[in-house]
Amino acid sequence: MSATPPTASLLREGLWHQNPALVQLLGLCPLLAVSTSAINGVGLGLATLFVLLGSSLAVSASRQWVAREIRLPVFVLIIATLVTMVELLLRAYTPGLFRALGIFVPLIVTNCLILGRAEAFASRVGWRPAALDALAMGLGFMLVLVVLGALRELVGAGTLLGDAERLFGPGGRGLGVHLLPGDAGFLLALLPPGAFIGLGLLIALRNHYRLRRAGAAPAEALPGAAPA
Repeated sequence: MSATPPTASLLREGLWHQNPALVQLLGLCPLLAVSTSAINGVGLGLATLFVLLGSSLAVSASRQWVAREIRLPVFVLIIATLVTMVELLLRAYTPGLFRALGIFVPLIVTNCLILGRAEAFASRVGWRPAALDALAMGLGFMLVLVVLGALRELVGAGTLLGDAERLFGPGGRGLGVHLLPGDAGFLLALLPPGAFIGLGLLIALRNHYRLRRAGAAPAEALPGAAPA
């Protein structure tokens, strides 16, 4: 068994270096379909994080008792159970958000990110690194959901947190901010092409930042300096 990566490394990998949405390009179907507002992004992001964290802990804890031949069906059963719990909780406590997310809540079962982390990482390590990895990957995925949703909502509708009551109930109506007057939003941002354009811009910005950092790194050493 390979050595467990340190905590800081696990967090960096999930949030930045191996971000599920921007680098691995996993879970793009719900990411593109649901991210029409920041609240939708928060809702689906939290649901995915809960399932990812719970499944990683369960897989790690049971890895010594599950035969190799049946581990994938067992993983899918664990994930499906957690998704059913999330679906029932959303239906009971946030019906507006549940209706907005629609079919993409039960489709969390098919998210390659969750099954991939269970098979590639959680089934090989203890529960602590499995939980940290799930937390980092889930937060990385949710961060992209929220940022993309906020950008599309802002450009497309001119609001930010305009549908906060879906998550927070009637008390959330005062959280919304109207940043553009009237119907000044750009409708394309809320349509499927806007999702692809927005995600492409986020990926391009990340790659541009990494290339600039990589290009600036050699300049830190003095020309002709002897190696340490």
